[in-house]
Amino acid sequence: MTYAAALPGQPRGGAIAGPATARARCVLAPNPSPMTLDGTNTWIVAEPDSDVAVVIDPGPLDETHLKAVVDAAGQAGKRVGLTLLTHGHPDHAEGAARFAELTGSSVRALDPALRLGDEGLAAGDVITTGGLELRVVPTPGHTADSLSFHLPADAAVLTGDTILGRGTTVVAHPDGRLGDYLDSLRRLRSLTVDDGVTTVLPGHGPVLNDAQGVVEFYLAHRANRLAQVETAVEAGHRTPSEVVASVYADVDRTLWPAAELSVRAQMDYLGEHGLI
Repeated sequence: MTYAAALPGQPRGGAIAGPATARARCVLAPNPSPMTLDGTNTWIVAEPDSDVAVVIDPGPLDETHLKAVVDAAGQAGKRVGLTLLTHGHPDHAEGAARFAELTGSSVRALDPALRLGDEGLAAGDVITTGGLELRVVPTPGHTADSLSFHLPADAAVLTGDTILGRGTTVVAHPDGRLGDYLDSLRRLRSLTVDDGVTTVLPGHGPVLNDAQGVVEFYLAHRANRLAQVETAVEAGHRTPSEVVASVYADVDRTLWPAAELSVRAQMDYLGEHGLI
């Protein structure tokens, strides 16, 4: 999912779990790994004066974590009225059905297979549960079903795995596509330029306080990696594994299988554009 190098964009110091903005609180799932960083960030989002909260990405099927999310909402004087998913990867969505049982909430997602209830999610939808305003932003690329959620009142965007608090995300070939991912990054950049978004609330890692800087870094990183892959292919590295060994030589080898997914997506993109 990620390479855990330092990231520009003024990562917020201190603990990842806890209040992040006036309306968003993180409950950190106990599933740390090289791929999930500190663990999955489960977000509780609500208007300060409302007794109803929205939970984004309940996380893995871990009973202790799911109950901790319910308890955190309760301690803030709120019940969970709705569950949203940024995408269907198990570290974000596996616990959703059990969480719905615990809270009595419906689950809304782009992928119909992940929904519990009659409503899905689509571009342009506005969530208004408990007086909260969350705008659905399509951000495919990491996966085909990836979404972000714009929280205008806090000048924030919840990005799932599209942008992370540390490192950069994997374009998970074949479901993820690089062209879609680049379009999604540009869409997020427009939120920072046109809609005043300053804060990234990611699916893993710390909160980022310079949303525009982070998006620009991601775009530059992708352009650089794409050029490296093109150069590696021109130098005779024909298979994705050969390209990974050349381009990602400075990356922890435990992450090479994930890197190969991104390389496959990059090679597809280059092929589609007649560059290799």
